[in-house]
Amino acid sequence: MVLSSDEIERYARHLVLHEVGGPGQNRLKASKVLVVGAGGLGAPLLCYLAAAGIGTIGIVDHDTVAISNLQRQIIHSTAAIGVAKTTSARNAMLSLNPHVTVNEHNLRLTSKNALAIISQYDVVADGCDNFPTRFLVSDACYFAKKTLVSAAVGQFDGQLCTFKPHELSPDGSPWPTYRCLMGELPRRGLFPACEEAGVLGALPGIMGSMQAMEVIKELIGIGESLAGRLLMYDALACRFYETRLRWKADNPLTGHRPSITSLTEENYLDHPGA
Repeated sequence: MVLSSDEIERYARHLVLHEVGGPGQNRLKASKVLVVGAGGLGAPLLCYLAAAGIGTIGIVDHDTVAISNLQRQIIHSTAAIGVAKTTSARNAMLSLNPHVTVNEHNLRLTSKNALAIISQYDVVADGCDNFPTRFLVSDACYFAKKTLVSAAVGQFDGQLCTFKPHELSPDGSPWPTYRCLMGELPRRGLFPACEEAGVLGALPGIMGSMQAMEVIKELIGIGESLAGRLLMYDALACRFYETRLRWKADNPLTGHRPSITSLTEENYLDHPGA
C-alpha cells in the first residue's frame, strides 16, 4: 500500500518516529477499527483515529445530536443538533482527513447483529454508556477473536483496559475478559448514567484520547499492551492508578465451565434494581 504525496506530508510526524515510520503508517492505513458510541469518549477517539490515518473507521450509534451533548462531545457542532451522531461524526472526520473511509452503523447493537458488524473490523474500541452494551461488545469480540479497547468514565474518574481473551497470556492462561473485571451485569441504577450523575466535560476527552493511543499501539504492535492491566484516573487528584487483572476460571465466558457459548438476548437484559 503506497502513501500519496499528500499523505506523506500529512503523517510526517508519524513517519519520522522509528516505532512507526512508513511500515507502521501503512499498517494504520490498511486497518479497520470499529468505535462503539459517538459520544463523550467516542468524540476524541474518532478524531484521533481519523487524524492518524486509520484506513477504515466504523461508527456504531443510534442517537442524534442534542445540545446537552456539546459540553463534552467535541466532534459534533451546534449546527449538527438533530442530526444522526454517526453522520455528524463522519462529516467531521472527513473534514479532518479525506483519506479515511468512514462506515456509519446508525443502529443499536443487539445480540442478533453484533457479531456480524464486529467481525468486519480488526480492533474494536468501546465508548458506550451502558452496561448491557459493554457486556455484549466484550462477548462478541471474544467470539469474533477481535481485540477490544474499552474505556469508561464517572463524574471525575475514568478507567481504561484492553481485552484480548482469544489470546493466551505469558503464563498460558487466557487474557482476562470484561466479565473477569465486572462479574455479572450490574442491576439497573447501581451506576447512574451521566445525565443523572453529571460528568466534567474534559474527562471523557482525556480518556477517549488515551483510548485512541491504545488502539494505535495495538494496530502497529508497539509498546506494552494494557491487556491484563486496568488503568484508573482520578481527575480531582490528578493521579493514575494501575491494578492487574487476571483471568477467572469461573467466569461464564472463558472459564473452565463456560455457560455463555453464543450471543443470546437474555445474557444482556437490563434488569431493574430491587
